[in-house]
Amino acid sequence: MLQVSKLIPQGQGLAKALVHRAPQLELDWDIRQKSRFDATASDGRHVGVFLPRGTVVRGGDVLLTQDGSLLRAVAAPQAVLRITARPDYPAQDQAFDLMRAAYHLGNRHVPIELQPDHLKIEPDHVLAEMLRAMHLTVVEVREPFEPEGGAYGAAAGTGHGHHHHHGHDHAHGHHHGHGHDHG
Repeated sequence: MLQVSKLIPQGQGLAKALVHRAPQLELDWDIRQKSRFDATASDGRHVGVFLPRGTVVRGGDVLLTQDGSLLRAVAAPQAVLRITARPDYPAQDQAFDLMRAAYHLGNRHVPIELQPDHLKIEPDHVLAEMLRAMHLTVVEVREPFEPEGGAYGAAAGTGHGHHHHHGHDHAHGHHHGHGHDHG
């Protein structure tokens, strides 16, 4: 088994042609959010991935194997709920409805992919009904899923190729409690 223990976010610093030619590891979100897993690359090689705890593999990331070869991570299509605003509503109402839905989903700590014209979540019939009651269109589709990373966690990157390089020192005297249980 070929071992992987290093991730290069979005292949930064590597030649695009080199990354493009690399065999692929097509993985769904359930696998990509784990730091240890086995998979089979597109060239048939069996791969054991052993990344630092808390590491999330995003589509477009490059994994470096023990023999120096590269593997390109691809977000596999999977069942997701695609949430859109009603097209017969004015544009400002559509934007507000999606923003309100994102607020309610985030308040439930649901992994969510944010796009300018839609949201995506993993299938959940209770949440789907809540969103439909909010006059949103909810359909199940098979698409890659790249949910937002947490604001403070190691996986804070959004998968869109930008990162924020500033500290989150909480010594400034503000309390950051949520007032609810995270159990």
